[in-house]
Amino acid sequence: MVATGLALTFSFYFAARAMWWTTPPARPLFVVLSVLVFLGAISLTSVIGAGRSVRMPAWAAVVALVAAIAIPELTNLGLEKDALRAPFATWYIGSVGLIGVVCIVRRRPIVGWGVLLVLTASGWAWLGLLDSLGLGLVGSIVWMVIAQLLVAFWGRAIRDTDRLARIQQAASAWQATQTVRQRERRERVQYALQVAGPSLSRVIETRGDLSAEERRTAHLAEGRLRDEIRGGALLNERARAAIEAARAKGAAVTVFDDGGLDGLDEHNLVRIQEELADVLGGASSARLIIRAPKDERIAVTVVGRSAAGESSDEDSVELWHEIRRETPAE
Repeated sequence: MVATGLALTFSFYFAARAMWWTTPPARPLFVVLSVLVFLGAISLTSVIGAGRSVRMPAWAAVVALVAAIAIPELTNLGLEKDALRAPFATWYIGSVGLIGVVCIVRRRPIVGWGVLLVLTASGWAWLGLLDSLGLGLVGSIVWMVIAQLLVAFWGRAIRDTDRLARIQQAASAWQATQTVRQRERRERVQYALQVAGPSLSRVIETRGDLSAEERRTAHLAEGRLRDEIRGGALLNERARAAIEAARAKGAAVTVFDDGGLDGLDEHNLVRIQEELADVLGGASSARLIIRAPKDERIAVTVVGRSAAGESSDEDSVELWHEIRRETPAE
């Protein structure tokens, strides 16, 4: 918006300079027409499409190049030969240079430098190279070089800003993850103290001489601690209660989280925990194996085996249930 305002301000200056005649031009219609072409071209190149994209539309770039050819020709055709170097007559050098600057700023550098090349050729043809350089061509070249450098530095600054923003987002996400993990670890420690604390105190008091009921309680506490360490993220309160109930009946339950829940959102995590609780609530196998494997499709598998054989290889599978990572599409 600021660049557009500056371009329009300078364009009005150049237009006023072109119309500030010290001597009447021989063919004023050509001069007026060149001013109108300039104002139309600078308005199109500066304003059209600026709100949607920094890059100038291709057709506007073509208009800029055509205007750069037409403006010097119309201006010089409207003047007598002895008036070609008058201050009002050389207005087109700065104005066409301004069009080239706008092209560069709006990400059409090839067209911008093409405009400068056309301007140089016109000034050389009508005024001579040295005179055109002294009457403003050097200024146009300098402004275009400055514009090109500013665009390059600005683009680099934008890229660096985007990169820093991504780094900051990654750092914030990492910090949030660490905060969550620290909270989970504190909760696990508190849970461990709550579960194992009484049993450990009783072991110390009796020096290991526990009754059968106390040993059973200690065994259950050990199982709960093992579950929390190996796969606490798998379990909710209902699932924990179902596992404890199965152990109380004599079942052997093992829980393993191998990363199957990584990357899941809260909705799917709760759904998986609830489905696992439902499965465990209806299980009656002597051995239950709950595993969260790294799999693109399956989040949790629940296997129930009998205890008929002398080894686990001889146990028959009574229960096999898979819980998907994502809700199946309707």
